Amino acid sequence: MKGVRALKKQKAKRQQILDAAVRVIAENGYYRAQVSRIAKEAGVADGTIYLYFNNKEDLLVSLFAETMGSFVERIKVEMHPCTGAEAKLGALVRVHLGHLAERPHLAVLTQLELRQSQATLRSKISKILEPYLSLIEQIVELGIEEHVFHAEIDKKLARQMVFGTIDQVVTSWVMGNMETDLPAQANRIQRMLAGAFRYQNTFV
Repeated sequence: MKGVRALKKQKAKRQQILDAAVRVIAENGYYRAQVSRIAKEAGVADGTIYLYFNNKEDLLVSLFAETMGSFVERIKVEMHPCTGAEAKLGALVRVHLGHLAERPHLAVLTQLELRQSQATLRSKISKILEPYLSLIEQIVELGIEEHVFHAEIDKKLARQMVFGTIDQVVTSWVMGNMETDLPAQANRIQRMLAGAFRYQNTFV
């Protein structure tokens, strides 16, 4: 029992640090977000950070990995009862926009701070993003199987279109001081993307 309690305490402390890192990085920028400041925000000693993470880069990568992991699982849950590729695409768009609208600090981190990181860090982040992109590709493949999406769609390009569209909408929202209703745009985005992929369109 003591071992279980200790494990839960460690997990809670680690999450406490990750949550603090999101806030500090979003408010101060990645390069100005000192580990000491993250520790203070988390309510722990500076050295405690290094019990869980090697350095600030490891902290950021871990943060993004855990965020994307829970994000993908949430999308899968929302997509499960949906019938058809277009409905599943709609669920994905809604969750993506809703998830970040509920977490403005995380939105700033993903849309602005991660883009300013070094090449090695961006490479790690790209790998973490792959399961999400694969999920989009699965939706496109389903649409082709259903004869809803055109058979000649380039699936890799299609997934880039879906992610790129949603990503740019969120970035514009962040840059616009988050004044608009981000989730309210989900249906329009879904209709535009699905319309671009529909079978009646001509692909060369």
